[in-house]
Amino acid sequence: MGIIVWLIVGGVCGWLASIIMRTDAQQGILLNVIVGIVGALLAGFIISPMVGVGTINEGISLSTFLVSLLGAVILLAIVNLFRRGSVR
Repeated sequence: MGIIVWLIVGGVCGWLASIIMRTDAQQGILLNVIVGIVGALLAGFIISPMVGVGTINEGISLSTFLVSLLGAVILLAIVNLFRRGSVR
């Protein structure tokens, strides 16, 4: 059941992050899911301990969703920085 939650939440986070970073037209649904999952993973390791919020493995709430979304946005900003030379 955890993998299904990762895919759903990762897809939504990746899609919203791509809209925020204006890269939605360049990415497909698969890349949105991958960005969301990797961003949530990075956020779980880096951002969650700093702000004292759990991860989506511990339960889905607004705070865990926002931390995962922030991780996906940061991941897209880093990718854009290396791809274009600017965050945008």
